Amino acid sequence: RAGPSRLNTSTADTEGDPTYLSLLSEVSVLVEEPAEDASEKAEREAQRQLLATEELVYTERNYLRLLQVCTCTIRSNLQKLQPQLTNLDSMFLYIEEVIDVSGRLLNLLDQKQLTPHDPLFLETLCDAFLSLSTDMESAYKEYLANYNTVTALENSYKQKDALWTEIVKVIKSSAPDVNATSLSFFLVMPVQRIARYPLLLQTVMKHTEPGHPAYSLLEQTARTAIALNCRINEYKRFREVADKYKKTETLTIRDKMNRLNSHSIAKKTARLSQFIKHETGIAPKLVDEEFDALEGFFYLLENGITVLHENVATYLDHLQRFLSCRPEEFDLDMDGEEPAIYYKEIITALRQWILPTCEKRMRTLVHKPLCALRELLAGPRNLISKRLDKLLDYELIEEKPSLSYDEQAVANTYKTINTLLLNELPQFNSLALTLLWGMLGAFSCLHKDLAADMEQLFQGFTQQLPHGSLEPNAFWEWAECSVLEGARRLESLCWNVKDQLNAPIVQPLSPGSQRRLKVLTDKHGSGKIYQLTGHVVGTRDLDLSLNRGELVAIIREMDTRGDKRRWLVDAGGPRGYVPSSKLVSYHQVTMDPPPSPHLITTMDQAGGVRRHSSLFALSVLTSAASLQVVAGYDFMARSSHEVSLRAGEPIRVLEPHDKKGSCDWSLVEVRGQRGYVPSNYLTVMPTSTMPTAPYR
Repeated sequence: RAGPSRLNTSTADTEGDPTYLSLLSEVSVLVEEPAEDASEKAEREAQRQLLATEELVYTERNYLRLLQVCTCTIRSNLQKLQPQLTNLDSMFLYIEEVIDVSGRLLNLLDQKQLTPHDPLFLETLCDAFLSLSTDMESAYKEYLANYNTVTALENSYKQKDALWTEIVKVIKSSAPDVNATSLSFFLVMPVQRIARYPLLLQTVMKHTEPGHPAYSLLEQTARTAIALNCRINEYKRFREVADKYKKTETLTIRDKMNRLNSHSIAKKTARLSQFIKHETGIAPKLVDEEFDALEGFFYLLENGITVLHENVATYLDHLQRFLSCRPEEFDLDMDGEEPAIYYKEIITALRQWILPTCEKRMRTLVHKPLCALRELLAGPRNLISKRLDKLLDYELIEEKPSLSYDEQAVANTYKTINTLLLNELPQFNSLALTLLWGMLGAFSCLHKDLAADMEQLFQGFTQQLPHGSLEPNAFWEWAECSVLEGARRLESLCWNVKDQLNAPIVQPLSPGSQRRLKVLTDKHGSGKIYQLTGHVVGTRDLDLSLNRGELVAIIREMDTRGDKRRWLVDAGGPRGYVPSSKLVSYHQVTMDPPPSPHLITTMDQAGGVRRHSSLFALSVLTSAASLQVVAGYDFMARSSHEVSLRAGEPIRVLEPHDKKGSCDWSLVEVRGQRGYVPSNYLTVMPTSTMPTAPYR
């Protein structure tokens, strides 16, 4: 595989070194000399083996030294530049782990206090390499997977000439003995070094006799180095695929249209066709029980994290609202002065000490980690979605005897994503579950600490406050009754204020709303029509943003996860979710009520019959004392702002319009009750024809 991990064996870490050049010259001289006999040949092979071993150890020490210069001296000097370099630390990710494993390799060699001339040195070298192979793989695979970020950041620095000039000056002054003019000169060394281990070990093995005591161990070490590079390469390939498909793109409609071409349309059509075949049972679906279990657990975990995040956010919002209230600044209606003083001291302690501390810890220990964990869910979710798309593509070609180049690429992409998810998703699920349990534990501990602080605070005021001498059961019974009574009074106050405010929520519909009402009624029936009691702003996927008073039709009284707080509605075109608490059933007013025998009719100038409007009736009423306003039709009140009518019932008109000045509604008084009724439901009758029977 082409890429940074397969770079040629550059001598960037030894180029220009006199000791290394002298070693190479000795090797070249020995190679040019003709072999005279077996003993001389064996001696020359031993010399070459020694030189190859010394080269491996020497270049490792030089490699480690240059990495330390880069991460310590150069990095610290670059951090002093003003303005500071953006994302500088991202260039040095995982390099500390690489330095650590290289240093441990050399320490294992130094502990034995052996030289390359010692017969046991080669065995010690192989043992050290094999013992660190796992740690070496962990360090280098992460570094190589992040190397594209290093090159991208350095290129971004090069775009600014003045800044790049300063960076080059820092590099040259920090490492004057090295002819380096960029950070990549140093940071590419781990990429080259991991690829050179197999070559160096194979060179040593080439000049080692098969009868050497360490030959079999050396052969195993060389195979391990090769396998190590293969696994690192494969991991880097997996990471590239994951980085490509886990990103969330926010595309406009124009961007999506620009991406459409014959190839993409054909691919999406084929996927849709395959999906329909699965759903209808025409074609069998490729089943992977292991992945299905992982996917199901991931979505269950995602739902739990989302719900906990929403609950914690609501908790903090309520806590903030409580802190914004300042009852201690007002005169309290309490018996005696001392209880009010003690109560104000308690509230002050809560607002200034206990609750702010609880809120800060809650945000730091629970809410912020939850937000970060919720953002991390996007990557696996996108990969799972892409796996489904690639699975549909793969199923179309899996039974073909031979695949084209493009088809083989499709198959490889699906297998890569599937393998990646099977390997990584269990670890992600496990870590996410551990973090979730930790946050729940922190949440519980915070509540426990809050309860302890509250108990400690109230202990000092127990005897001074009213009802402090009651038994626990009696106290809680009194507290519950007091809270319920306060809630009842508050609710009554809210209703009274609501009655005195604006006109009823249900106002006469505009022509556009009337057309929407007709469409929704014809499609869903009148029993499914609801109206918004307030403005709704969509904050989640598939949420709708609607205004107060708009009409919708209920499709389902829950969302796809069974949450009955979000209803799926039809807004006369777009469909989506709205909070069920913002919906009330809409009782339609008959727009063209049937004729009533109580209506007064007159002849217009053309000789036609004309029915009086409410305004005309009111004007007649002002000039004719013998007329009375009555209800022309039955009307059922739909809210506390309206009043019910019965046909023929006498009405007293208080205002021939609503609070907004609309003449379509009138404020009336009937049977001692006041409320709004449609103006076109009112008519005028002579007092002599008024019915005499009482209305019940």
